[in-house]
Amino acid sequence: MTTPDAPTPGPTDPLPDDLKKALNAFKKRLKLTRLDQESKLGHGPMSSGKRSDVMGIIPPREYPAAVWEELVRRGRLKRLGQGFYDLAN
Repeated sequence: MTTPDAPTPGPTDPLPDDLKKALNAFKKRLKLTRLDQESKLGHGPMSSGKRSDVMGIIPPREYPAAVWEELVRRGRLKRLGQGFYDLAN
């Protein structure tokens, strides 16, 4: 009987490559959401714009919930509730 040095991912465990791709997709969507919110019309013409007040987003659906929960467990994201997540600082 041999024991592996590193645990192999089970059928429900996300792969490290999937975690990296999912985190990049999350960051991109969060950035675009904030830019979209900041670029809305309605700010004064002489103002420098308005800082985004987006707290978090619902993560991209291309990845299963297990990926997002694993990123929370690893401290890369924080759960805000009701399906919303934000980057952990």
